[in-house]
Amino acid sequence: MAVPASAVDAGLSSTVIDEKKLIAKVAWRIMPLIMVCYLFAFFDRINISFAKFQLQADLSLSDTAYGLGAGLFVVGYVLFEVPSNLMLYKVGARRWIARIMISWGIATALMMFVTAEWQFYSLRFLIGAMEAGFAPGALYYLTLWFPQNYRGRITSLLFLASAFAGLIGAPVSGLVLGHMDGLLNLRGWHWLFLLGGIPCVGLGLVVLFTLKDRVMDAPWLSHDEKTYLSARIASHETNNHGGSLLMALKLPGFLMLAFIYFLIQVASYGLNFWAPQLIRSAGTESPTMIGLLTAIPYIFGAITMLVVGRLSDATGERRKFVCGLVLIGAIGFFSAGIFASHTVFLMVALALLGAGIIASIPTFWALPPKLLAGAGAGAAGGIALINTMGQAGGIVSPVMVGFIKDVTGSTTPALYVIGTACLLAAALLMWALPQSLKSLDKK
Repeated sequence: MAVPASAVDAGLSSTVIDEKKLIAKVAWRIMPLIMVCYLFAFFDRINISFAKFQLQADLSLSDTAYGLGAGLFVVGYVLFEVPSNLMLYKVGARRWIARIMISWGIATALMMFVTAEWQFYSLRFLIGAMEAGFAPGALYYLTLWFPQNYRGRITSLLFLASAFAGLIGAPVSGLVLGHMDGLLNLRGWHWLFLLGGIPCVGLGLVVLFTLKDRVMDAPWLSHDEKTYLSARIASHETNNHGGSLLMALKLPGFLMLAFIYFLIQVASYGLNFWAPQLIRSAGTESPTMIGLLTAIPYIFGAITMLVVGRLSDATGERRKFVCGLVLIGAIGFFSAGIFASHTVFLMVALALLGAGIIASIPTFWALPPKLLAGAGAGAAGGIALINTMGQAGGIVSPVMVGFIKDVTGSTTPALYVIGTACLLAAALLMWALPQSLKSLDKK
């Protein structure tokens, strides 16, 4: 779409701006690095699920203890999430995202030195605290660079990295655990955490020296491109609720969005932390094969989020797409429980889970900016608070599944509970949100 710059701001020259080319230029400049960073962030979040079997054996952990350790990551994340994002707004995305990546990379690598249960708990909490703020910080950062009607596909690109973390990370983790075990007298899970942490330190330094905090700071855009893009972004920021986090918290629909995201995260962590266990319980013993099969839901999630991202941008519809995706996820969880002992049917169920739950997350994140546009620091803190309240699902889900498995000897009842949570999320999306979140996004 070629638009005269003067059509956006009468003070501009008559230069014609091709908006699609400009957005593509910005995306190619920013998104590859952000996506790689998010890939490692998500991998460092889920690598505990791949290390589970060796780690439990070496540390003599029960499933409840494993679930508690997995959940403590989220406790640290939740406690430091909002302060981290408010600091990001204060010091700028470039510096703060770099700090996050360097510190969580070091903490992840330190997992290789764990020899006792209390050390496992402590480091999982520390990793969560160090990573706090990255995902909502990245989401907030993208709102500073892309107009509202492009955010569905751009957010999908960001979360595509999470799918690739499973798609690439699962088989690579299987290979590391299966073939590097004993190398230099280190266990396979030691290598897994070391190889997941060290690259984050390097990526943090790259972020520090390459990202810019604002459109107007970008030397690779012309003056007209900067002015045009800034005006296009500002043109949709019509809901000026001030710069207060408290003001953002009082907005109609804010807490409901957070609760819906909590339910989605209960499902997401159920998939991320327990998929390898489900596959193993169905009869697959090889770590390499478990890793390869675990990639299947992420493949379907990646495909679905790209398709839905484009469709939601084309139609301006956000809410109904999220609703449909969590319903697909619910079908996947119920099916996984029914076919828990049949590998082929279980993989079909996990594919549905990936297509529904993994793809629902980026689609969901097109909703909060509709409430928080123009809220300044309140937007940064508000996005972080929704993510924080949602991430509490990452505390509930692993512990709940581990406890149910220890008590009943099966994960099937837990899968039905999570499936029900998905149904509740779908119902709330359809009937419990205010009109401002039901409206279509303007182009």
